[in-house]
Amino acid sequence: MFDLPLPIQPSPRPMGPGANGPTVAPDPSLPFALTRMHRTPAALMSGAAAPVVVERFATLADAMQGAFELAEDNGSDAAPQLLAILDYEQRLVLAGAASHGAVAWCHPVANALEARAVVTEAVQLRAQAGRAIDWHEPELAQRLHHRADLLDARLVDPLWRAFAARALQIAA
Repeated sequence: MFDLPLPIQPSPRPMGPGANGPTVAPDPSLPFALTRMHRTPAALMSGAAAPVVVERFATLADAMQGAFELAEDNGSDAAPQLLAILDYEQRLVLAGAASHGAVAWCHPVANALEARAVVTEAVQLRAQAGRAIDWHEPELAQRLHHRADLLDARLVDPLWRAFAARALQIAA
């Protein structure tokens, strides 16, 4: 079941739509979906803030490599972007922040007790962000929301927790 080869080799296939080529629909039969969070204010208000599938992969290792390639394509000046790998049932397998050509994966929670603590902290950060908006501090609010999102990224599905933690150990 564990399919992470060492070392991870760059893939020769292009990521996402080509500069001049057509957009290629991801193959829905592949089990791992690399997604990008769609967190624009308009998407949040409309309820359309669901993750956008960038590409689908046969293995977790390929999905992790795809995330690195996506981070490299974004360039070093782009704002950090939350990426998530979901399984075929839309369960969170692994998530992290892509910026400066790299991906900082969030270590998954170890158990339900830690998950509750993470949820509590994320809720508190979002409440602080709301107060920062009231105080006309949009930059602070944005940073607090980002920190809360990174905490949420640790809430890997219980089925995948040990597997994702082991994948990160091997990849390190």
